[in-house]
Amino acid sequence: TRFSSDTDFSEDPDGRSGIPAKGKGGKKGKKAAGEKGKGGKGAGRINGHHQENGMENMMLFEVVRVGRSAMQSVVDEWIESYKHDRDIALLELINFFIQCSGCKGVVTGEMFRNMQNSEIIRRMTEEFDEDSGDYPLTIAGPQWKKFKTSFCEFISVLVRQCQYSIIYDEYMMDTVISLLTGLSDSQVRAFRHTSTLAAMKLMTALVNVALNLSINMDNTQRQYEAERNKIVAKRANDRLELLLQKRKELQENQDEIENMMNAIFKGVFVHRYRDSIAEIRAICIEEIGVWMKLYSDAFLNDSYLKYVGWTMHDKQGEVRLKCLTALQGLYHNRELNARLELFTSRFKDRIVSMTLDKEYDVAVQAIKLLTLVLNSTDEVLTPEDCESVYHLVYSAHRPVAIAAGEFLYKKLFSQREPEEEGAPKRRGRQSPNANLIKTTVFFFLESELHEHAAYLVDSLWECGAELLKDWECMISLLLDDPMPGEEALTDRQETALIEIMLCTVRQAAECHPPVGRGTGKRVMTAKEKKTQLDDRTRITELFAVALPPLLAKYAVDAEKVTNLLQLPQYFDLEIYTTGRLEKHLEALLRQIKEIVEKHTDTEVLESCSKTYHALCNEEFTIFNRVDIARSQLLDELVDKFSRLLEDFLQEGEDADEDDAYQVLSTLKRITAFHNAHDLSGWDLFTSNFKLLNTGIENGDMPEQIVIHSLQCTHYVILWQLAKLSEGSSRKDDMVNLRKQMRAFCMMCQRYLTNVNTAVKEQAFTILCDLLLIFSHQMVSGGREHLEPLVYSPEDSLQSELLSFILNHVFIDQDDDTNSTDGQQDDEAVKIEALHKRRNLLAAYCKLIIYCVVEMRTGADIFKQYMRYYNDYGDIIKETMSKTRQIDKIQCAKTLILSLQQLFNEMLSELGHGFDRSSSAFCGIKELARRFSLTFGLDQVKTRDAIAMLHKDGIEFAFKEPSPQGEGGPPLNLAFLDILSEFSSKLMRQDKRTVHMYLERFMTFQMALQREDCWLPLISYRNSLQAGGDDDTMSVMSGYSSRGSSVRSKKSKPPAATAGTSAVKRKLPEGESSSGDVWQHSIQTPVMMPSPHLTSTAMRDPKRGRDDSYLGVYTPQHHQTPMDYNRRGTGLMEEDEEPIVEDVMMSSEGRMDDLNEGMDFDTMDIDLPPSKNRRERSELKPDYFDPASIMDESVLGVSMF
Repeated sequence: TRFSSDTDFSEDPDGRSGIPAKGKGGKKGKKAAGEKGKGGKGAGRINGHHQENGMENMMLFEVVRVGRSAMQSVVDEWIESYKHDRDIALLELINFFIQCSGCKGVVTGEMFRNMQNSEIIRRMTEEFDEDSGDYPLTIAGPQWKKFKTSFCEFISVLVRQCQYSIIYDEYMMDTVISLLTGLSDSQVRAFRHTSTLAAMKLMTALVNVALNLSINMDNTQRQYEAERNKIVAKRANDRLELLLQKRKELQENQDEIENMMNAIFKGVFVHRYRDSIAEIRAICIEEIGVWMKLYSDAFLNDSYLKYVGWTMHDKQGEVRLKCLTALQGLYHNRELNARLELFTSRFKDRIVSMTLDKEYDVAVQAIKLLTLVLNSTDEVLTPEDCESVYHLVYSAHRPVAIAAGEFLYKKLFSQREPEEEGAPKRRGRQSPNANLIKTTVFFFLESELHEHAAYLVDSLWECGAELLKDWECMISLLLDDPMPGEEALTDRQETALIEIMLCTVRQAAECHPPVGRGTGKRVMTAKEKKTQLDDRTRITELFAVALPPLLAKYAVDAEKVTNLLQLPQYFDLEIYTTGRLEKHLEALLRQIKEIVEKHTDTEVLESCSKTYHALCNEEFTIFNRVDIARSQLLDELVDKFSRLLEDFLQEGEDADEDDAYQVLSTLKRITAFHNAHDLSGWDLFTSNFKLLNTGIENGDMPEQIVIHSLQCTHYVILWQLAKLSEGSSRKDDMVNLRKQMRAFCMMCQRYLTNVNTAVKEQAFTILCDLLLIFSHQMVSGGREHLEPLVYSPEDSLQSELLSFILNHVFIDQDDDTNSTDGQQDDEAVKIEALHKRRNLLAAYCKLIIYCVVEMRTGADIFKQYMRYYNDYGDIIKETMSKTRQIDKIQCAKTLILSLQQLFNEMLSELGHGFDRSSSAFCGIKELARRFSLTFGLDQVKTRDAIAMLHKDGIEFAFKEPSPQGEGGPPLNLAFLDILSEFSSKLMRQDKRTVHMYLERFMTFQMALQREDCWLPLISYRNSLQAGGDDDTMSVMSGYSSRGSSVRSKKSKPPAATAGTSAVKRKLPEGESSSGDVWQHSIQTPVMMPSPHLTSTAMRDPKRGRDDSYLGVYTPQHHQTPMDYNRRGTGLMEEDEEPIVEDVMMSSEGRMDDLNEGMDFDTMDIDLPPSKNRRERSELKPDYFDPASIMDESVLGVSMF
């Protein structure tokens, strides 16, 4: 087992229990004089089982562990044994607690009679099995699953069955409490944990006994008073004497119980509630909450509440959680509120701050606690306190949001107007919900998160569904005139109400939370399904009638109309027929047609298109009616477009803005409808292609016309492909589609060179989509008949696509973040532009992943990994991962190609005499290290790819001759320094092979060179040779092998550095003696001065993640070269395999990570050493020292 290094307790617990040794009890742990050896005929047996050599059979532990027997019968059997011979029974109970701690040692009868508790515990500690850190309370597995429950139940039943006699014999309880107090002081965690749990459960059982005694005393007192108040003639003096005697006995028993509870509280609780182990602290706080709730008269006061208040600042979430659940039990009982006033005023701010706890479970319970506080009194929480909870209704974590929604509902919506009895139920805007719905709207607008109505509705759904489903009232507020004296809703409030109304309809119809809050699909119960069907029926009946007048009223307001038009998606369309609502359907179709004719906004038109799509369902009888209306509308639009386009093209340069607007608005409407509807019956390809061709020839076509024409033509192609995929079309259709698709691709390619950026982006996006759709992937899944349509881009097109990405995606942004209020819109524009560029890059990367373009084109993308890590790092990394899955070797060749390209760019910029400590070179080297980390830890899987990478790198390094003539280093020799970053990924035998391949390019003179310019060759050779027993370290980049150094800690002395470990590396076994000489002759220079090559330049592990980009990737606004030995932008955490460091983190690192954002001191020990040996029975006011685990903010102020 593990020993806790955080405790420094005395092993002598005698005298700490606070129970005076008196009467027959004698000294704890010993029998009174004259009672030894009175075993009678039961001596030598425990529960009917023989003892052997004084070693008791641990049957009690086995029964509790299995947990199958009735606990009361087990306890009754033990009580019988105790009555027969209490020494043997107590010895069994002591061994039970020892066994439950996981200790293999056994307390013998001789030890029990002759040794102090401290000596027994010390002996048991020595016999503890140290091979495993597990003990019954922590062991996982089905057989131990119920152990804790059975263990706690045994203690509870034991006290309950002994409560009338045995616990008052001054022997059994004294012995048990003394033992548990001693064990709770142990440095062995198993002893401390188990005994603390036992002591706390023992205390809880005693609290129940004390509560019963208190009730009996009150009853006896009342009986005594009643008897005494009788007239003398009727008074029974003997009964008075009996009641008086009974009250005296009860009082003595109460004093005994209080003495025991005091001993446990001062001997165990006040020390263990701030134990170094969070589980032990949690046990203490959980049980004190039970005591205060059960026996509030004795425990619910500031002397005990302060422990819960202090522990709310605990570092561990599970302990803070226990504090909150304990307090919830108290605040739930309104009768106790008066006693909690001082505590509430002192710790309210802490509870409010815990609503933002990093542990979501703690935050949820903190909000629930504040809701209980709100129920008890409305005056405690200030408006600022409430507002800090209100905004949590928009939290992405659903339990937090729902808890906040309940708080909001209780605060704002619980006060309803009382309805008069017998009066007719008020509906519409006169209903009691009208003001509450208005309040919801006001709250939504004041929160200034207008895009998150769905989250607000979801948060309030569980507690306020009745209010949110009052659609009749919402419709009335929108359509009916206000009552006399009532203030009408403003335009902004009406927009908010319509958005909330739509969200409530969606929530009722779909029965799942909004995006980002769902935890996967949940199986609905029969009751939920019935509620869903009833809600959809009611939605349809209400809105089928109300939607046409709503659309008529708000026809010119694009935002309102867009939301209202989404309502039919949630209708049960059958009700239009069964409910005889056809006239309302006709009215709806008329309104939609008018909206299409009035609006040119894309969102409004797409909403109209989706509404037609929802209504045009062939399963329902209304299909024909809706289909006719849709066809008439489209006929008019296409005829108008053809007529306008012909005139527009004929006018050419003479066309005015009004003509262009007419063409654009009609084209917008057609494009919006073509997205959701098949318009193949109208020949839109010819007219659009003619329009696009004219734009290319003349070069003056308006931007928006070209963009929508490209999109519309794209839809034409896709709808034709969809029909062909079904296999029902003729061969002529396939030939026609093939021609149209290729012609359109060429048209998009021509538009890539357009002067307008928006047009180029649209052409690029459509091209990427078409190339992906019509790639070789389309014939899979039984679609071989589509093979004639497969299209592979030519080299020129691939080159243009890549050039577009490099020119339009990898561009420097203005990094000035000092934005003011006036620049907020500018920031939003920047974010939108970045989002658009990410989509463009993702579209191209998909072409690489699906092998539409050559994988080697990815080199130009991969080399941007570091420079644009914050913007596109996730996309580039995922692309590398996918390409590696497709072809490991080709991916490795692409990675090394990207490094070679950067190296060549650096040479052209700095010349062949560059400094290897320059930022440009260090940046390439750092990028190589990142690439190396992405290969993971499985060297077998990546063996061939890494070997090929080294082969290409070596060939590149020796490809160009020396610019200094014969005898000088090759032009690209420094590339070997970059290549050495991948040496750690080579297997031992492959290092030898690569080294042999390297020697084929070397001359004898090269091997003898020691000048600085030859150091890359020397370092690379060392990285290939010095890896016999340590394949996890990059020789020349000690600062970049954090993960591998962590992995190597077990086999290295703690004080070893990267440099010393490199010196002490051994050669692989089996190396020849000549190899030894070679190794010795070339290794020394590597360790000599040359600062930019030393392997001991370690990164500072505590640096933040805000370092700037590195090396050659430094943005223009940086004026000074960067330090490449620092970590940059958190890349390491993203690139490394999780096992490298996360599993190996130090305990200090874990604590720091767990307490991120919390301002706590680190706790090192259980108790201050100077106070460890203080007598617990005399608790001093200053004994508590919460600094060990608490926030300093609770220490400077007097508690109560």
